[in-house]
Amino acid sequence: MERWDQGGVRARIRELAARDPDRSRFGADAHRYELSPALSEVEVGAFEATHGIDLPAEYRSFVTEVGDGPAGPGHGLMPLTVPRPEAGEEWAVDDEWEEDRLSGRLAELFPLAEPLPGRIGRSALDLTRGTLMLAEEGCGIYVRLILNGPWTGEVWQIDPDWGGFVPVGPDFRTWYTAWLRRP
Repeated sequence: MERWDQGGVRARIRELAARDPDRSRFGADAHRYELSPALSEVEVGAFEATHGIDLPAEYRSFVTEVGDGPAGPGHGLMPLTVPRPEAGEEWAVDDEWEEDRLSGRLAELFPLAEPLPGRIGRSALDLTRGTLMLAEEGCGIYVRLILNGPWTGEVWQIDPDWGGFVPVGPDFRTWYTAWLRRP
């Protein structure tokens, strides 16, 4: 597995922030182009053990080498092990974050055998088992990392009202790097 260029990621985020001082780029007002410190191997290992999972390598290395969010796609990356500092301000994203951390939920088998485009007629909660919410796009749209099954490591977006539950990146590195490269 290729290691992250921590300095390069941080430099690119600083560059994006310098070009967007008013934070007009989508989501910048929430993540403010800031990266939290990286998590230790012990912290990530404890999270994995608690939830009975192995995080996909690209994501795991990001949170241990680069940072634990928030600068990133959508309204920013969600932290892995502890709630956002501003959690409790009645954001639906915080409820979604807490749902992921219910006992056994992340270790459950991802229920889809193929992408599900279009309007979702059933509970989105049933569809997100075995996935970790990475970011919120607004209006109930979330980006999720598949943790098990044939789609392990892929990044999918769930938009229950219109877009369904479909892949948006083959892996975390590709998805995140695409955000860094967007003007």
